[in-house]
Amino acid sequence: MTPAPSPEKIMQLGMAFWGSKTLLSAVELEVFTTLAHQPLDATALQTTLGVHPRSARDFFDALVALGLLSRENGFYANTAETDLYLDKAKPSYIGGFLEMANARLYRFWGSLTEGLKTGLPQNEAKEGGDFFGTLYADPDKLKNFLQSMTGLSMGASKAIAQQFPWKQYQTFFDIGAAQGGLVVQVALAHPHIHGGGFDLPAPRPIFEEYVQSFNLSHRLKFISGNFFEDPFPKADVLSMGHILHDWNLEEKKLLIAKAYDALSDGGALIVFESLIDDERRTNAFGLLMSLNMLIELPGGFDYTGADCINWLKEAGFREIRVEHLIGPDSMVIGIK
Repeated sequence: MTPAPSPEKIMQLGMAFWGSKTLLSAVELEVFTTLAHQPLDATALQTTLGVHPRSARDFFDALVALGLLSRENGFYANTAETDLYLDKAKPSYIGGFLEMANARLYRFWGSLTEGLKTGLPQNEAKEGGDFFGTLYADPDKLKNFLQSMTGLSMGASKAIAQQFPWKQYQTFFDIGAAQGGLVVQVALAHPHIHGGGFDLPAPRPIFEEYVQSFNLSHRLKFISGNFFEDPFPKADVLSMGHILHDWNLEEKKLLIAKAYDALSDGGALIVFESLIDDERRTNAFGLLMSLNMLIELPGGFDYTGADCINWLKEAGFREIRVEHLIGPDSMVIGIK
């Protein structure tokens, strides 16, 4: 007799926001930064964080059950992952992205149904606000956000630095470079590469400080510009990471065409995203990221590797291929 299907998977997914918000609150309370100094027992951790004793133990043990903390002999400690990525004192910290998710996206995703019905963003734009405009106007908030983007993309950046045949090229610019995480990783791995980043003016000091911290200022420079209004820097290789998904189809194709025009003959464009699998069945993160574009932007959407290949072909690129990087991220490479 075939057993009846279990509702467990449905219930776990339906209530997944419980675990998500527990992690986001832990980041907000700096649980992992606190425990990076030393393991603490429940009483000491509760006192240090300033949480009420009623649910402190449940909160800490929930983080253990979720695989985010360990507990030995009554003392709580970070796991290898949370110690590396959620300690604010480390350059690998990605919690800035989670802080933003906690402060903004968590509540905006509560309006997903409305977004699905209207096709309209569900963020600050509903009330006439502009999150990114406000962010770029505050240097401290912008730096924290760009640092989190660097940490979030570090795995993909290191994979690109290793997988792409950089020996064949001399110059490289990242379009929408933010803090410069990708160009730094490429320059560290390949001493012959020169280039830099292209972005709006506000990230310049953050980019230059980050590049200087690796003693790469003599090889990597920042060029200010609006990538819809200004020409791209001329280079052998250009990249766009987590950029194209922000824009509608016409805008995506425009950016690809501008990259083609800026590349030298035989040059390469690297596009990397959390690409949706071609069958649109398995990369849930990529599909959910596309829903996040609905929440955040008027025309943005994520796409498959096959979609991107077709857009690059239309722009004139040849020898186009897709390569997996790490986790949900893959890159599309096109040769001019």
